[in-house]
Amino acid sequence: MTTFTAAHIPDLTGRTVVITGANSGIGRAAARALAARSARVVLAVRDPAKGRAAAATITGDTVVRRLDLADLSSVRAFADDFTEPIDVLINNAGLMIPPPGRTADGFELQFGTNHLGHFALTNLLLPRIRKRVVTVSSTGHRRGAIDFGDLNWERRPYRAFAAYAQSKLANLLFTAELQRRLTEAGSPVLATAAHPGMAATDLLGHLDHERSSLHRLRTTVISRFSQSDDDGALPTLYAAVADVPGGGYAGPGGLLQGRGAPKLVSRSRTARDAALARRLWTASAELTGVTFPAAATDAMMK
Repeated sequence: MTTFTAAHIPDLTGRTVVITGANSGIGRAAARALAARSARVVLAVRDPAKGRAAAATITGDTVVRRLDLADLSSVRAFADDFTEPIDVLINNAGLMIPPPGRTADGFELQFGTNHLGHFALTNLLLPRIRKRVVTVSSTGHRRGAIDFGDLNWERRPYRAFAAYAQSKLANLLFTAELQRRLTEAGSPVLATAAHPGMAATDLLGHLDHERSSLHRLRTTVISRFSQSDDDGALPTLYAAVADVPGGGYAGPGGLLQGRGAPKLVSRSRTARDAALARRLWTASAELTGVTFPAAATDAMMK
């Protein structure tokens, strides 16, 4: 089997790729690699100034548009303003263990941003998507659980990593149910997922508020043994352009999926629970007021 590298990305002339959180980390690395292969890359970012600074470092056709995944009104505005076809949507943006917080709509910050924001964005854009939806998860999903009685941590004592793990598990369950619905609708669009392994990105900056010895040790280990942003972006790129099945999950092929060339990797048993995925979809639709668009099928078939 050929080892996938950025050199294996095909010519993408005439293709449009939207990447959330593309102003830094593996999102920016993915944007750079795709633009180098002649894709038109839309950097969907919360801070347009940072997006423009990132775009200035990328050679190729880039566009910066504002998108705050922690605010459903911003998600809707982005989708309403985006009228052109999209070939690939990469749901990359995310928070990792920030201080306790709430989104503009009152959701727990990590669940609201990492999952619900992308859930709403994907479904609102779906009538214009022609090829793939790639959602970035994490090996941390293996420690996740979906507590339907308290999805937004309003009753339980807040635990930042548990909330993060829940959001990353939700990313994989969302991908599975999205693919099921696409298949049922007869759509050619594929839903795939990826994780970067141990990649040193700006996500680690959110750990600065943690002062315990355990968290300092975790940050040191991750920083020392992590992959570069370019290598961490390869599973995302693999899930976006390689010959992978719908519902496929890509990650580094090395020890414990921490680093190495990308390939299809395993996920937890919970992440493979189809009934749980359907239940989470229903709950997410109720929370966001957005769901799989009935009008999407005809548009996606064109």
